[in-house]
Amino acid sequence: MAPIQRIRPEGLVSSPVFSHVAVVPPGATTIYVGGQNAVDANGKLIGEGDAAAQSARALENAKTALGAVGAGVGDVVQWTVLFVEGADLAAGYGAIAAELASDEPALVTAAFVSGLGVPGALVEISAVAAVDH
Repeated sequence: MAPIQRIRPEGLVSSPVFSHVAVVPPGATTIYVGGQNAVDANGKLIGEGDAAAQSARALENAKTALGAVGAGVGDVVQWTVLFVEGADLAAGYGAIAAELASDEPALVTAAFVSGLGVPGALVEISAVAAVDH
């Protein structure tokens, strides 16, 4: 499989943690990871009230989901990160930014929402990845 192209066009802000455009080559298998919250294997919320701790755990859960199908962070084409209004965005995003950063980072969409399905959750992370299996 040809590599995924992640592009940061001239004239748009350049960031080490996100690209603007991604092109997935023909023949790749697309993987969708549903929204992951900061819960343990029993569904117990981890890091109540702590956006950084919840972001880190939600990302770990997304990585576990990716790993279940032989994919990893480097295969992600697009991350979606939802924060509950009022959550500390700098702390939450800061806790995961280093893992999202690369020479060719994935696309990232982040938004504030009024609430999430897990009571007390401040963050939810989903992903779209592509691999050649």
